[in-house]
Amino acid sequence: MERGNENNQNKQNNRIEFRERLAVIATMHRKEMAIAPILQTALGINSIVPLEFNSDLFGTFTRDIDRPANQIETAKLKAQRALDLVETDLAIASEGSFFPHPILGVPYNREIVLMLDRRYNFTVYGEYLSTNTNFRHQVVSSYTQAHQFAIQIGFPDHAVVLMPDAQTSPKDSIYKGINSENMLMEATRELLNQSPQIHIETDMRALYNPTRMDNITHATKNLVRKLQQLCPNCHFVNFDIVESIKGLPCEICGLPTPSIRSHRYQCDRCHFEHEVLFPHGIQLADPMYCSYCNP
Repeated sequence: MERGNENNQNKQNNRIEFRERLAVIATMHRKEMAIAPILQTALGINSIVPLEFNSDLFGTFTRDIDRPANQIETAKLKAQRALDLVETDLAIASEGSFFPHPILGVPYNREIVLMLDRRYNFTVYGEYLSTNTNFRHQVVSSYTQAHQFAIQIGFPDHAVVLMPDAQTSPKDSIYKGINSENMLMEATRELLNQSPQIHIETDMRALYNPTRMDNITHATKNLVRKLQQLCPNCHFVNFDIVESIKGLPCEICGLPTPSIRSHRYQCDRCHFEHEVLFPHGIQLADPMYCSYCNP
């Protein structure tokens, strides 16, 4: 077979069909509200949520159950479990984490939405990182303080969690999904009867946190972009950036700067690579980023 025909055959073999396939979404927190419409509109994928799925088995934000692995591996475990519950070969799982921004120090949210495809034997995840989060916590000693905290994080559209303390509270003493003043008052007074100070934090579960749900939407869109970004050599999905190469020349002295000069793309399936110069449309760097012109 001639090389041209061979390449065309490889492209056909790697062409992935999504339309009218059924994806099981591994959630019990209504994440399908953010994920399913995008998959349907962009890829033609239909979705189902298994009634028996319990995402708490894979870790909770309230720390009463630890996450079994890192963020990506935990999402894979969720997807695999969902496939055990529904007779299909396509699964979607989401996993979020919160940590201090490495430069700004403010709370930072990383959301991933992962696709596990057993028919075509691949895993791809979309990602979204944002400082747009109300991830907070506080120690309070009165209902007034608890109510003030709740208002600051967007209550009652966003719910809060109450517990005796941040680290050692038993599971049956944690009050989740508090999204009304009556629920907040009752839980606060009950816990303050047991201790002079209690812990309050934002409920970060997606169904109780519209801000986080919006970030999951963005991560789903990133997943779709990767699935639609095909390798020019073999036509497989997720032909994406694997390296950002610095060295954009300074517009005054011409020396390389820390600014991005190019992006290197690579295919997961055939390992074809392609370098894209000046990905931001700028061929020369501002001298303010030059260590020679602006030491």
